[in-house]
Amino acid sequence: MKSSFLMSIVLLLAVLSCSTSGQPDVTQAPTMNVSADRILIVYLSRTKNTKAVAEIIQQKVGGKLVTLELQNPYPADYRTTVDQVARENASGFLPPLATRIDSIEKYEMIFLGFPTWGMQLPPPIRSFLAQYNLKGKTIAPFNTNAGYGIGTSFDQVKSLAAESNVLDGFSTQGGIERDGVLFVMQGDKQVQVDGQVARWLQGLKLP
Repeated sequence: MKSSFLMSIVLLLAVLSCSTSGQPDVTQAPTMNVSADRILIVYLSRTKNTKAVAEIIQQKVGGKLVTLELQNPYPADYRTTVDQVARENASGFLPPLATRIDSIEKYEMIFLGFPTWGMQLPPPIRSFLAQYNLKGKTIAPFNTNAGYGIGTSFDQVKSLAAESNVLDGFSTQGGIERDGVLFVMQGDKQVQVDGQVARWLQGLKLP
């Protein structure tokens, strides 16, 4: 009777072990086909939310982290910046970048992060895509937005980097600067986005 009871316990533990071992840890780093020194993570961030997502990606896959900065930064005032960006979008103006990336040819995989501005790709990201030769590289866009989604931004990346392999992007809601809601990637939100990013990375169809 005692041995039968012990056997039941052993079998139960074995079943539980099998049922849980098949569930991947969503915070695990995915297996990348590219070494970390060939990965570049470039991002534009005004309220630091896109920066937080970029840092999560770096924690999981490694790579060099670079923030895009302008020679003439946007005004601190939100409304003034919105008006300036609208004019730049209408005219096709590409704001000059202060950021310089050396030896970009050595990078094979580029994670490109940005917020949604005016339901479009921010002008500094267009400047980056115009300034550097990304032919043959793999680009994975990621985005934060105020709840209105990506707009045309991912399509614009595909259009402006037509000779690159642009993968499915990642997007999550960040701050709402218009309403005075700025950095939100902390606490439960940070944990949630960490898991979402991990699942996105694991699902990327890398060449």
